[in-house]
Amino acid sequence: MVQTVRHARVNKIPCFGICLGLQIMVIEYCRTILGIDNADSSEFRPEGDNSVISLLEEQVDVTAYGGTMRLGLSESVVQEGTKIHKAYGNTNIFERHRHRYEVSNSYRESLKEAGLVISGTTSDGSLVESVEWPDHPWGVGVQFHPEFRSTPIEAGPLFRDFIYNSLKNSGKI
Repeated sequence: MVQTVRHARVNKIPCFGICLGLQIMVIEYCRTILGIDNADSSEFRPEGDNSVISLLEEQVDVTAYGGTMRLGLSESVVQEGTKIHKAYGNTNIFERHRHRYEVSNSYRESLKEAGLVISGTTSDGSLVESVEWPDHPWGVGVQFHPEFRSTPIEAGPLFRDFIYNSLKNSGKI
């Protein structure tokens, strides 16, 4: 997965990461751009030294996972001028979540300094909700699940823009 994401980023191929997809985008960026060779997720390597993706703080001591994840509709605040802002046409968006792992805030500033665009956060600014590759036609990752509110008849804004940019990249439009 990491190699596929790297290929898309380097070769400027449109890429849309949803939940784990965003997490893989962050892991790849940390490994390649920040030079953290062992960047990983604590989901894959619990004892890893550089867990750039980590368990939600409130999940650390949970052993019975049942209904304990970050779940349901939540507000995200997106930066103006970003691809996600263009897709939704708004700075405040609402999408559903279903996950336990997040971008570790310990690496957030380093990622931003290295050029990764933190294009959206939770309404209180405490968690990363979306990222975008700089100088890329369409590399967007989101922590939420826009497919939960998208339909074949009315595609969600990110699916619409991803498909459009994929067709544009292929020369079909």
